[in-house]
Amino acid sequence: MRLTLATEPAYPDRPNEDFIGATPDAVVLLDGAGTPADLESGCSHGVAWYSHTLGSTLLAGVTQSADSLTTILAAGIKATASMHDFCCDLSHPGSPSATVVMLRRSADTLDWLVLADSVLVLDILDADPMVICDEREALTGNRYRDPMNAATGGSPEHLLALSHYIEAMRAHRNVDGGFWVAAVDPLAAEQALTGTVPVDRVRAVAVLSDGASRLVDRFGLATWRQALDLLDHDGPAELIRQVREAERSDLDGSRWTRGKIFDDATAAYGRIT
Repeated sequence: MRLTLATEPAYPDRPNEDFIGATPDAVVLLDGAGTPADLESGCSHGVAWYSHTLGSTLLAGVTQSADSLTTILAAGIKATASMHDFCCDLSHPGSPSATVVMLRRSADTLDWLVLADSVLVLDILDADPMVICDEREALTGNRYRDPMNAATGGSPEHLLALSHYIEAMRAHRNVDGGFWVAAVDPLAAEQALTGTVPVDRVRAVAVLSDGASRLVDRFGLATWRQALDLLDHDGPAELIRQVREAERSDLDGSRWTRGKIFDDATAAYGRIT
């Protein structure tokens, strides 16, 4: 694959909780689940440390092992937990977590894994793009989102509603009937969406955190076809620039209701060669 990628934090003075890593035949993206300052997590390291540590572990695993992506993810979650279980409270419901997208090319196939709400888009030859996203978190969150959506974006009321939303969602994290993310329990890997497609059916791939995919799935300013064309012609940095432009045009969230007015945004685009 010929890969290009870009990542940008929501705010320049805050750590980027996304992780992106790639080799010529693999891509790994994680989007850390940010925790408001008024909520405890039980971890002294923080979300950025978690997503970057697990991401690096997964990239090494997907490069060095022929195991399934599910097996590699489970091993990565277990290994990362072991790096801080002696000094952090991993039983805390707010222990750091992250979405995961993994993509690996073998001789004639592409294997993929998606856990939680980051997005994988496959540009299939002679067909519409194949868009893969785990929607369980969004479906679970629908029952708690109204107070946050009703408040003016960025206001104290909005920030308080966001904290209440995240706290309510913790009760549904990594339990049957809820949603699944990478956190502490390696069994979460078994809940990931997985699949394999022949390489000769795919023109290109895009891997997006939800801060980058919002140009399409939140703002509706492009179709998936248009997003793929934008990535192909102008690259991931331009897609993120357009996301930022849209965010700045709606600072109170009146046009597009959302928990985060600005979000960490990461995009990778790979042409199959």
